[in-house]
Amino acid sequence: MRTITKSLRATAIAATAALSLAACQTGNSGGGIAGMNTTETVGTLGGAVAGGLLGSRFGGGAGKLATTAIGTLVGAYAGQQLARHFSPADQNRASDAEERAVANNQTITWNNPQSGNSGTIQPVRTYQGTDGQTCRDYNHTVVIDGRTEVARGTACRQADGSWRLVS
Repeated sequence: MRTITKSLRATAIAATAALSLAACQTGNSGGGIAGMNTTETVGTLGGAVAGGLLGSRFGGGAGKLATTAIGTLVGAYAGQQLARHFSPADQNRASDAEERAVANNQTITWNNPQSGNSGTIQPVRTYQGTDGQTCRDYNHTVVIDGRTEVARGTACRQADGSWRLVS
């Protein structure tokens, strides 16, 4: 428990540093942080969190803080760059495909011929959550401008039969 708390604290510090650096940029015309649109902001923050968590798994003491900070910064940059090329139409197609893949427990592929972006959602594990809900882990492989990235998520079935993303 203590290790998790330290990792979360280090991740929070690194994420704050990344956001502080982003806020120093000028030209906030896009409504997001440092002129980024909402999609880029979400991509940056998501990348920062993922990179920070990954970085926190390496090193020890001050080294762990350094790898967490580096992971956060690299993740933030990668997330922003991917989101910059991920249109609202891409988001809609990806979201619809995720819902179908999770609900039907089957691999679903989507593509957007206009942007050239595509993805595949593959459920990997179904289990009972602590509160008795059926939950499903999945991988979402996305190809944006020829670059492949993999995101992992978990969705759980609600009482009304719908699925809700939980991580």
